Amino acid sequence: MDLLFDAAALQSGALSLPPGIAYAVVAAFVWGTYIFALKRYFDDYPGTVFTVVVNVAAVLWYLPITLSTPTAEIPDAGTFGIGDAGIILLTVVMTATAFLVFLSALDAGEVSYVAPINKIVPVFVLPIEILFLHEQLRPIQLVGVGVATLAVYVANYRSGSLLDPLKKAATARPAQLALVSALCYAIGDVGKRLVLQEMNIPPTIWVPTLLGGVVVVLLPLVVRDWVSVRGDLPKFALAGAGVALGEHLTSLAFAVAPASIASPVVNTQAVVAVLLGGVLLRERAFGTRLVAAALAVIGVALIAL
Repeated sequence: MDLLFDAAALQSGALSLPPGIAYAVVAAFVWGTYIFALKRYFDDYPGTVFTVVVNVAAVLWYLPITLSTPTAEIPDAGTFGIGDAGIILLTVVMTATAFLVFLSALDAGEVSYVAPINKIVPVFVLPIEILFLHEQLRPIQLVGVGVATLAVYVANYRSGSLLDPLKKAATARPAQLALVSALCYAIGDVGKRLVLQEMNIPPTIWVPTLLGGVVVVLLPLVVRDWVSVRGDLPKFALAGAGVALGEHLTSLAFAVAPASIASPVVNTQAVVAVLLGGVLLRERAFGTRLVAAALAVIGVALIAL
């Protein structure tokens, strides 16, 4: 499968959307399918082990794409200053840290309580980008970001009042960890935008850098958590292909769209995952998931106006 989609083809006809939104929508479907497969087939593996093995597989899948990058498109490392290197390092570390903190939140609390809070990443992305990058969104887009974020929150919620997790967020440790994880993901998303737009690093170079960097950060924990994956190597290889494709599409989105626009659209992946769970596994509260899906569609439509 060719990962290098033609931008003109993807954004033509029925998929005629503002720059980056089409890529973000397709990325959401790829990541949503990946999340569903992760929950369905990899529950027996520690999160650190799973992430490292899948990322290594993804880098191997993606390597031919990276090697085919024209020399003229590869930025000269000598043009990067300490600040640029710091942004790259911060983005990688924040992405890995967000995952680790989320695992800690899951250990401290129930998934139904932690997951919705962890998925409000765009709530943090928006003010960060407005305050530090002076991004300006039209009012209708701001509403779209809010609706898309609400869709992801609703999709991940299981029972009780929708406000319960937020009411306890100030005092409950699982909620606090989930919020920290969401903030780290948000910093990582803004960092991706800076790397791909301001620093002009092509996605074909950035994707293996990010995936490989996360592997390096997680390696010390993998040594502690290691379990054999030999019996499921074909499944890990297939999951790695999904990660390579999803990260490529995500990078294409962040390369041309503001993080405050791309992030909420990509994060609707959670809606895709729960819909798949409802349809294929007949998981409960499917009606609520349909509401979340409707909100996601409305949110993306408003963002794209």
